Amino acid sequence: MAGSKRIAILATDGFEQSELMEPRKRLKDAGFDVDVISPKSGEIRGWKEKNWGDTVPVDVELSKASPGDYDALVLPGGQINPDLLRMESAAVDFVRAFDKAGKPLAAICHGPWLLVEAGAAKGREVTSWPSVRTDLENAGARWKDAEVVTDGHLITSRKPDDIPAFSDAVANALR
Repeated sequence: MAGSKRIAILATDGFEQSELMEPRKRLKDAGFDVDVISPKSGEIRGWKEKNWGDTVPVDVELSKASPGDYDALVLPGGQINPDLLRMESAAVDFVRAFDKAGKPLAAICHGPWLLVEAGAAKGREVTSWPSVRTDLENAGARWKDAEVVTDGHLITSRKPDDIPAFSDAVANALR
């Protein structure tokens, strides 16, 4: 049953607003428990088009979050968010723990930067925002231009237009 499955969304200020809010809503509507996890407590602010967007409450501070409490991890993009998170060793370790456990690990847009940092991209077929392609290939991944690419427990998508298929792939991985 979906209600017993918990999904973590790891993000910080500068997340692409649609890439956090839409999957969170879709996954909650599908019956999953979804927590926003961030290195900071309180709220984080999204990025919408060319300016700062809405804030989202942080459900669990990263220092208090355990990968063992979650069945899947979602990494929204935006350019700022994953760039800040990949400089946080606790965030990279959190991502690495999901990869090592073989739990669904989903990243969209610039989110795959965290897969590179955590060593989770090597030898995998992935997709991303086009500008992240070279980083993924340099990390040993095989890049493909597709709405959703699933390679084992790894799920990746390119952009906000892919959110419905991305969210469905995450939900299906937990069924």
